Amino acid sequence: MCELLGFSGAAPTDLRQYAEVFFSHSETNPHGWGIMYEDGSRHIVKEPVKASDSELLPEVLEELTPQKNMLAHIRYATIGSIKTENCHPFTAADISGRTWTMIHNGTIYSGERTYKYLREQRGDTDSERLFLAFIDMMNEKLASGKLSERERFAAVNGFITENSPRNKLNLMIFDGDLMYIHKNLKNTLSYKKLENGLLFSTTPLDGDGWIPFPIAQVTAFRNGKAVYRGTVHKGVFVPNLEYITALDAMNI
Repeated sequence: MCELLGFSGAAPTDLRQYAEVFFSHSETNPHGWGIMYEDGSRHIVKEPVKASDSELLPEVLEELTPQKNMLAHIRYATIGSIKTENCHPFTAADISGRTWTMIHNGTIYSGERTYKYLREQRGDTDSERLFLAFIDMMNEKLASGKLSERERFAAVNGFITENSPRNKLNLMIFDGDLMYIHKNLKNTLSYKKLENGLLFSTTPLDGDGWIPFPIAQVTAFRNGKAVYRGTVHKGVFVPNLEYITALDAMNI
């Protein structure tokens, strides 16, 4: 299973130690790594090699400045070959010029809405097809005019909620302002309060202080604070492919 790492903070924070621990998990997620960080502009670096074998990654982490927003991913390939185009994060701009960046942990089993992107995508993963569908959704919303911040959240929340049933959809999306976090698989994705923000990770990266992230609910963060929460939806994924309500999932 791929792993995700994200940070939303009120002040630039040195995340190198957490990133090093996160990327050490590549022994069980050996098919690629990627990172999004900001240094005056947004940077995406990724490679289709095991993070622990990479010659580039140590240089990236050594030069990584304190961050207010960061995303990182290590890949375990289930769909798609091992190549750069299939590594996360995926990033693209919508028609308003806003750049979106996404990392995904999961599988799109119900892919009727994304099949049309098979010929458009650069790689061959279901995650990239999902991202292309997401960008098209945003462009459709923007075609009738500029969106308010609340409308922008509603669009993201609606897309994730609609695509969660029958799909494993743990993901993090950053739009240059808000960071959207979602999980629909139990016992995955936790968060930890740091001095200046919140750290999100598929698995805890150190000792105490990690709290399970709410299941089946999209939350948007700015400066380490939750600013929007979607309603709890019914698209909880369970490994035996039975789909149950979020309430039932939390009472198991």
